[in-house]
Amino acid sequence: MRWAHFACVCRAARYPHAVLIRPLIVGGVWVLGFAATTLSVFHRSWWVLPAVLLIALAALGTWDLLQTRHTVYRLYPIVGRARPLMESIRPQIRQYFIEANTEASPFDRETRDMVYERAAGTKGDEPFGTERDVNAVGYEFLRHSLRARFADDLDPRVRLGGPDCSRPYDIALLNVSAMSFGALSANAIEALNAGAARGGFAHDTGEGGISPYHLRGGGDLIWEIGSGYFGCRDAEGRFDPAAFAEKATLPSVKAVSVKLSQGAKPGLGGVLPGSKVSAEIAATRGVPVGHTVVSPPAHSAFRNPIELAEFIATLRALSGGKPVGFKLCVGARSEFLSICKGILATGIAPDFVIVDGSEGGTGSAPQEFEDHVGMPLTEGLMLVHNSLVGTGLRDRIKIGASGKVASGVDIVSRICQGADFTLAARAMMFAVGCIQALECNTNHCPTGVATQDPARTRALDVPDKTARVFNFQRATVASAAQIVASMGLAGFHELSPAMLNRRVESQRSRTYAEIYNWLMPGELLEDPPESWRSDWIEASADEFR
Repeated sequence: MRWAHFACVCRAARYPHAVLIRPLIVGGVWVLGFAATTLSVFHRSWWVLPAVLLIALAALGTWDLLQTRHTVYRLYPIVGRARPLMESIRPQIRQYFIEANTEASPFDRETRDMVYERAAGTKGDEPFGTERDVNAVGYEFLRHSLRARFADDLDPRVRLGGPDCSRPYDIALLNVSAMSFGALSANAIEALNAGAARGGFAHDTGEGGISPYHLRGGGDLIWEIGSGYFGCRDAEGRFDPAAFAEKATLPSVKAVSVKLSQGAKPGLGGVLPGSKVSAEIAATRGVPVGHTVVSPPAHSAFRNPIELAEFIATLRALSGGKPVGFKLCVGARSEFLSICKGILATGIAPDFVIVDGSEGGTGSAPQEFEDHVGMPLTEGLMLVHNSLVGTGLRDRIKIGASGKVASGVDIVSRICQGADFTLAARAMMFAVGCIQALECNTNHCPTGVATQDPARTRALDVPDKTARVFNFQRATVASAAQIVASMGLAGFHELSPAMLNRRVESQRSRTYAEIYNWLMPGELLEDPPESWRSDWIEASADEFR
């Protein structure tokens, strides 16, 4: 048994037909209420008590059906209100229902509640003292300064676009990470995109292609191209340049990202169950209706680092000079150094690299892969940053960080570790109403976020969730900007590893500059340090090693 079933009012989430008759159930309660009222008037006076109760429940159920703020209440009128009660006793049963759950790795409740509060536009500053064990090994904290100031720029931007890019894009510090139409509902995609449009940040499409709902909101898109080439594939599933060019030149598409691998399941392609492959999704992806879609583990358009660089140049030309980069969960240092050698050999550099941590994932990850395959974001991010610095490429290539980014501190910490901008998936799902029900793969999501069930999807109110996405992103970036100002810095560009501390023993902490070795510009090309030499020698531009 899972805690999520209590949080969503148990088994109702497993019966989609019950969702379709909810107005009839509320109507039935009205009928019973009026019947009880009639009996109290003409038969027995004690019927007035059940009459009042039934009419009150019917009125509450009607309100739940009509309101747009809480999707769970719309899908489960009356009974859905048990969820806040169960949430209130969650700390007492957390050990059994959350920590014993082996099917997902949810955010802790405090982080999730913070996202909810920011999305709702509330301050969320009620805690009385820290809820973290500051003496625990692994605890991290940022330094502050007696030269603290108020933040001047609450919407800083990072330019994507190297010397070969003719149409650069100024990306926000926090953006919507890759989540495909199919994995998420049409209304969830539309709300995310409309929120991005309102806040001026980017929305990564995920590998499932560009759907009408990615375009309806008017938000900026990062079009992700996976190994299935959805939206730009031919009849055999190979890359189709003409189909790509047609969509890549759309005004909404601001950048293109080639997905080499992802944090949730590195070494595996994406999987979309056949029950979710509706006619719309099939048309968007170019696949048969109702058939499970499995992306190949690797790309067919390139086979080695040199061909990857050439593929990036092809995409940049076909898109009209827009920024092109790639996303990966780092597997081995020698493999990424092989990519760097491919860039050096061809002279073709990506405009950005998005590092996906192995701790990422929004519910579609096999547990063994999520827990034990791929490099966590911290190690992967610093490896990519150091590799680009050591090969003299860092000033041409921006780095994005994707993996459990939910707060201003997360943004600042990732920039200290080498990132230029960040992307969030699960936190954005929270903003559109996700309650971590862990039903993503069943098509029975109780909030209409991760489902293709029309009744459940309709319950997610797009205007309300649009505002919540906008509120969350704006408040989180503003928090990050104020943290930087409180550190006495003029901007994010002044952050460094020396400003992020990590407790290494119960009574001792060190900065990231002290814990890790940081390469100097061009150091790998001139005289690789001993700790990097064997990987640098092993790396090859002709093979992913």
